[in-house]
Amino acid sequence: MTTPKPRHPPAVILAGGQSRRMGQNKAGVMLSGRPLIDHVIARLVAQVSALAINAAEPVAVPPGMPVIADTVPGQRGPLAGILTAMRYAAETDPDASHVLTAPIDSPFLPLDLVDRLAAAAHADGASAIAASAGALHPVCGLWRVDLADRLQAFLEGPEEPRVKAFLKTQMMRSVDFPQLDTPAGPLDPFLNLNTPADLERAETFLRVLP
Repeated sequence: MTTPKPRHPPAVILAGGQSRRMGQNKAGVMLSGRPLIDHVIARLVAQVSALAINAAEPVAVPPGMPVIADTVPGQRGPLAGILTAMRYAAETDPDASHVLTAPIDSPFLPLDLVDRLAAAAHADGASAIAASAGALHPVCGLWRVDLADRLQAFLEGPEEPRVKAFLKTQMMRSVDFPQLDTPAGPLDPFLNLNTPADLERAETFLRVLP
């Protein structure tokens, strides 16, 4: 008997950081004449059932796209955004077992991101986190929605609220993605754009990608 393919999960784009090195909220950054968020949406929209953005302040988004604030106060970093994604998924899609989170500053996300993460996650009910070039990308992952209470307790505990620290306490699978060969050199699909110089690098890659 053929095993049914897991349904597409909902997704939340995390844009709650303060973007000090970029000098402005990344949701408003322009890349190749388009807002950065548009590039991320274009990579994800066919892979997920619904999209929302987690932001600490008003941001310009496509019409109809929900903007959700952290469910915990105090700018607690990416973990607060991940918790918010879990709570939002549970509220808006009760059938969702997992929710995808992805950062606002990664415009080259793999087009098979969800399929590969889901294959690892649904094998044994774990969360699945993307990796490349020997590095884990903990903000880009497929998270079990039912971890929300545990994550909330972790955020309220004494430990520094880092994503990798939380992952050490949970069942997790990492999924390695290859770098892309381009005329401009190897491209990590999880390249983060943190500075104006990073934006220039991204422009170079966009000019040579099909």
